[in-house]
Amino acid sequence: MGITDGNKKVMDRHVYAAGQVIFREGKPGSAAFVVQEGRVEIYKTMNGDEEVILGRIEAGGLFGELALVDNEPRMASARACERTVLIAINRQMFEKKMAASDRFIKAVLRILLNNYRTVVRRAAVAEAKLKEHGITLD
Repeated sequence: MGITDGNKKVMDRHVYAAGQVIFREGKPGSAAFVVQEGRVEIYKTMNGDEEVILGRIEAGGLFGELALVDNEPRMASARACERTVLIAINRQMFEKKMAASDRFIKAVLRILLNNYRTVVRRAAVAEAKLKEHGITLD
């Protein structure tokens, strides 16, 4: 299923069942996603098997964009919380839009996202340590 512009397919639409993994932490990212329907949970796996929930993305939200901007592996995993419909923004479309952007803005964006990745990693480690002591943040 896809979204077309004339005869050219520009975006793909994907449907996920509740609990289905959309992508896994550490894997390369080839698309960002907009939640059209449903809800997505973003999580990191700590200490081999403990999951730390980083957030939930509702309809209209965007996720998975970091891997497109900085070409780093996925920093977290994503799974559907319920039946979820996503619109994929592929790397080719993203890079075409970025190529038309100002070089300064692109550089600032990459720096911001690198800082964001660092903060999220540290926050996930801190939350896992708190959980070890019976303290939850929810």
